[in-house]
Amino acid sequence: MDHVRTSPYYPQSNGKLERWHKSLKSECIRPKTPLDLDEARRLVSDYVDDYNQHRLHSAIGYIAPADKLAGKASEILANRECKLAEARQRRAENRQRQSQQPLLVGNKVVS
Repeated sequence: MDHVRTSPYYPQSNGKLERWHKSLKSECIRPKTPLDLDEARRLVSDYVDDYNQHRLHSAIGYIAPADKLAGKASEILANRECKLAEARQRRAENRQRQSQQPLLVGNKVVS
């Protein structure tokens, strides 16, 4: 990891950190409004823990950063794909079952 300095008073040069600060303010600080420094530290600590341990991030395939760092990404993606395949199979079977049922006089038809 390299430490990179950015130009002072030029937030565009450090977009990722600026985006992090925006998320931190809008999702953590403003909604809960801490009344003292200890409460603010606790709120930020809880937010960072949730952000890294539980929140799914689209940039890394909707996986939590902690799982990606632990090397669980391929296992999670394979498990997810297996569940999706099972759901597709169930939907296909349900559609097949419904199309095989004959229409009788008096049955409700939804169009």
